[in-house]
Amino acid sequence: MKLVVMTSRFPWPLDKGDKLRIFHQIKHLSKANDIYLLSISERKIPEKDKNELLKYCQEVYVFYISKPVILMGVIRAFFQSHPLQVGYFYSKKISKKANKIIDNINPDFIYGQLVRVSEYIYKSNYPKCLDYQDALSAGLERRIDKSGFFKKLLLKLEYSRMLNYEDHIYHYFNVLTIITEADRELLPKTIRSKVEIIPNGVDYDFFSEKINLSGKEFDIVFTGNMNYPPNVYAAQFLVKEIMPLVWEEFPSSKVLIAGSSPNTIVKALKSNLVEVSGWMDDIRFAYQSAKVFVAPMQIGTGLQNKLLEAMASGIPCVTSDLANKALGAIDGEQILISPKNSAPIFAEKVILLLKDRSRAINIAKNGNSFVRQTYDWQIIVEKLESLLNP
Repeated sequence: MKLVVMTSRFPWPLDKGDKLRIFHQIKHLSKANDIYLLSISERKIPEKDKNELLKYCQEVYVFYISKPVILMGVIRAFFQSHPLQVGYFYSKKISKKANKIIDNINPDFIYGQLVRVSEYIYKSNYPKCLDYQDALSAGLERRIDKSGFFKKLLLKLEYSRMLNYEDHIYHYFNVLTIITEADRELLPKTIRSKVEIIPNGVDYDFFSEKINLSGKEFDIVFTGNMNYPPNVYAAQFLVKEIMPLVWEEFPSSKVLIAGSSPNTIVKALKSNLVEVSGWMDDIRFAYQSAKVFVAPMQIGTGLQNKLLEAMASGIPCVTSDLANKALGAIDGEQILISPKNSAPIFAEKVILLLKDRSRAINIAKNGNSFVRQTYDWQIIVEKLESLLNP
């Protein structure tokens, strides 16, 4: 099968969840299919990054979108009542080029990641799949109450438009996918029965491989794209509300916040007990240098890749019921859960794992087995392939 994959971001390096998802999908789909990648990008892509995808793709096309074009796209979307982020990634000039390339390839299927690329491909006559990935409208809604006045107005507008757009655009696609059942239930009711669940997976062999470390330098670790609002809120909650309670019991316990693009809010959390690392070439060092992984997610949608990676790395995890709703691990056996985003309960769970080494080892072992058996990329992508090539 010849498969065109279109993304709103180039899927390398793996510093964001959407990049990680599409990269592994491409990697496994390429075993039995010819993949042609078309990516929109706000930056010039180095040849070494393109070469990472050429390992799995027949051809790779990158369409650079400039800041003036982005601005015009956002303005156009505003007056068309489209979501601003759809306009952000759209260019008529790029669309003409991309569709000419698609016609030359003459694919059996087009696979678009996120509604952000739907304007490029929804009119195409080829069979098409749209990966909603998350319920973006619900993610926007959850951010409203935590935002300032003007941002709140913008988020309300974007939420309303995204909700309508998610409901509108599905008519044009043969297959629709999303990561979790929880997110599917957040989509408009008219869509839900038409959307298939294709979860994220984890590169278990990579994350379970032990690397050379002298010991556990940190007590607590949290990872992610540190410019992404749900991660920013979680990092603040961890350092400002959870850790003061942990420090009462363990005054010298150290925290590592690891991940790309930390914004000024995250950088301000740095102290003698809190390290903000920024981008790490090998994120396994973050996981394996800590005793406990804490993901106190308060907003956001989808399956948290960070939890899959931490569990595959063999460290015990504490998270919110919101995050575990998508993950599906057993509280008290494979993971520890803090309901209702309670800082005292989060701290209690963390202290328990720091105090009780045998309990921590048991949670880590069970969590590791859980992700190995449940989130294997090969099995997950086989289901996706069956939808694209019935």
